[in-house]
Amino acid sequence: MNARDALMRLGASTAEAIAKVLETIGGAPVERGEVTLLPADESPFAVLDVPAVAASVAYVDGVTGGNVLLMTQAGARAIAIAMSKKTGARPPAGASGELSELELSAVAEAANQMMAAAAGATSVVLGQEVEIGPPRTWVFDDAAAAREAFDTTPHATSTTFRVGGEPCRLVQLIPNAFVVRMTRALGEAGEALDAPDGEAVVDRRGLDEALRDIRVRVWAELGRTRVPLARAPGLPAGAVLELDRDAEDPVDLYVNGLRFGSGRLVLTEEGEWALRLLEVAGRGADDRDMEGAVE
Repeated sequence: MNARDALMRLGASTAEAIAKVLETIGGAPVERGEVTLLPADESPFAVLDVPAVAASVAYVDGVTGGNVLLMTQAGARAIAIAMSKKTGARPPAGASGELSELELSAVAEAANQMMAAAAGATSVVLGQEVEIGPPRTWVFDDAAAAREAFDTTPHATSTTFRVGGEPCRLVQLIPNAFVVRMTRALGEAGEALDAPDGEAVVDRRGLDEALRDIRVRVWAELGRTRVPLARAPGLPAGAVLELDRDAEDPVDLYVNGLRFGSGRLVLTEEGEWALRLLEVAGRGADDRDMEGAVE
């Protein structure tokens, strides 16, 4: 197992994880291109369609680098609209021009899910857990601003996607420490890459197992309402806000911001609130219970 094989393996596994999350968000297959290993003297951001929207996470375990997803404004808007449909939120207004704060927030939530999956895929290849920081979103008006925003690393890969008809690109900024860990971990596992033309092979079974262990935020939502910003700070303790649901209506179950199912609130024998699932991702829940906090 040499360094190039390890880098291509990492790029393929991470791209596969990102594609799965994008398919979940958009509800349609995502077209993914091949992984490209960039030359050491070439900036991953030398060619950039501007204005460009970037969602990134950095590694925080003492090494530089991270994952950066680059999108056009139209592509980011498509992700924001898909997220609003998944979460049941009001779709962002406007179909052109600069992205609104609401749209950028939706893109950030999507990035949170994608980058968590990317970190899980990296952990599979390295054979150990990878720590990442919180995701950030950027809007770049030129390539120079993108180059200045991210650390320089000795290795980088690039993988193209097409989401909602719009191109996007995953850039992985990889430190030397990761290459050493990858070659050792893959070498000890005795794995051979026999794909033609150097194409990286993805261990989908191992990747799926790793993604199942990623912790996600789960909550149940009773209902929503809107109040003027000027009124919110003055709400006294004990104030009653009218929600947009009746007391008998099912409550929605959310997983990392995506509406995942619905159910009924129940009170357990221990006096704690729990949720009896009625429907999960379009399927009946067979009376399974899920206990959790209710927001």
